Amino acid sequence: MDTVLSAHLLAEFHALLELQSVDPQSPEATAALVELQSIGESTLLDQLRESTPEGLFEMMRVPGLGPSRIRRIHDGLGIDTLQALEAAARDGRIAALPRFGDGVAEQVLRGIAALKESGAPVLLPHAKSEAERLLAAVRRHPGVVRAEIAGMVRRHCEVVSDLDIVAAVRGAPETVAAQLARASGVRDSMGSGTRRVSIRYHDGTRLHLLCVPEREFVVAFWRATGSDTHVRDITARAAVRRLTIGESTLTDAAGHEVELADELALYAALGMPWIPPELREGLGESAAAVARTLPTLINATDIRGVLHCHSQYSDGGATIAELAADAVRRGWQYLGVSDHSQSSFYAGGLTSESLERQHDDIDAVNATFTDFRVLKGVEADILPCGRVDYPVEVLDRFDYVIASVHSRFGMNESQMTERVLKALDDRHVTILGHPTGRLLLTREPYAIDMNAVLERAAHAGVAVELNADPHRLDLDWRLCRTARDHGTMIEIGPDAHSVAGLENIHLGIGMARKGWLAAGDVLNTKSADDVTAFARRRRLAVTPA
Repeated sequence: MDTVLSAHLLAEFHALLELQSVDPQSPEATAALVELQSIGESTLLDQLRESTPEGLFEMMRVPGLGPSRIRRIHDGLGIDTLQALEAAARDGRIAALPRFGDGVAEQVLRGIAALKESGAPVLLPHAKSEAERLLAAVRRHPGVVRAEIAGMVRRHCEVVSDLDIVAAVRGAPETVAAQLARASGVRDSMGSGTRRVSIRYHDGTRLHLLCVPEREFVVAFWRATGSDTHVRDITARAAVRRLTIGESTLTDAAGHEVELADELALYAALGMPWIPPELREGLGESAAAVARTLPTLINATDIRGVLHCHSQYSDGGATIAELAADAVRRGWQYLGVSDHSQSSFYAGGLTSESLERQHDDIDAVNATFTDFRVLKGVEADILPCGRVDYPVEVLDRFDYVIASVHSRFGMNESQMTERVLKALDDRHVTILGHPTGRLLLTREPYAIDMNAVLERAAHAGVAVELNADPHRLDLDWRLCRTARDHGTMIEIGPDAHSVAGLENIHLGIGMARKGWLAAGDVLNTKSADDVTAFARRRRLAVTPA
């Protein structure tokens, strides 16, 4: 085994032991250490990884914030994101924790600022929150007529390294840009005297700001949104029609500036329909727009229910009744409860006794509704041998089954692919959960041939999840197009562990849009009866040879 990888694994192992207050001298930890050093894998390490909230891995990226403090912050305040961590450090909640104080809160803020200043990418929700905060400040300037977020945030990229805002202003754009670059909270800036300034704030946040006259806003906003390849493709399309796209204007063959009310008018001038921002990555969207073959992308109103949710019966923080009530408030027609199966004992996986109680609870909740339904699901482990957790007679009791890998991530590509393909052959499996196991910025996907998996899933009639937890967003949006080409159904799952976690669905919808998916490509745009019928068809199907 590679010694660098060993050092990384050992460091991760010790950090997780400290994070979860496991004695490193305990027999269990000692045996796991020997296992790690000899084969590079450990059952205990898998358990520690899976029982650690994903957001705590993100918090471990903050310089100077060790596992012990993270655990105490999480236990004391329930915080598991950088965004919430920064807010708690500013509003006094961290300082109020036992044996913390103002000094620790300041140290946390310094660590977050150092992370920002390093230019390290952040997850989309954190970047969006930062961009919206800065946007509000830009809009407060009296010379700003309109300002919008552009760049990677507007394109709904899963991780974001740059924040971009475009502002339409009265008067000289250079003057407004200079004033914003000297505003309260700014540490320094670059580009003084120009329309385009890069601003660094005292908290480490960096902003690329472009100020333009009102008439130039549309082109400037469009250019600041698209990837370099998209901008190049559209500029080439303009040239074919004897139009020129400059830095912030569109001009005709005679050199006259073309007035544009909005981006719709810009694309129309090029003989194209409007291309949604999520698609502007230079991956064939321009040619598809010219050919009028862009898909009608899924919207939030297309979602009729969600299927990946955890309640207090496993590692969730809400009751089934609480989750159902919020789903009703959102206008959904159903909610599937998919607590962990028995092999995930470290996540409170359901024993046969607790499963009985859970189903009774679901029946009681359903009795209170006439036009809403809680479905009985499970997130069952795909065991290392490829078998799906629970015997057949237990799996038969569920309306649907999500099958997921939660252990032995170190398998090679051939082994992991065979493991998952075997699970897909189980007729009880309705959905393959978070299929690559990645955690954005903290854990790489495990080795697996996703093309083979997506092809088998399409053949077997199994949906593949686009897990909408902001730390996962797995299936990757790039693979959504591959799934669509294979005819593989996608399920967008919030992987909610709380009522607030149901909000993840909007991140997933954005990623589905980025992956060119239409409503018909997504399982949970269908009714509850259609979902259960989808699962029943699997159970009645002949197992592939």
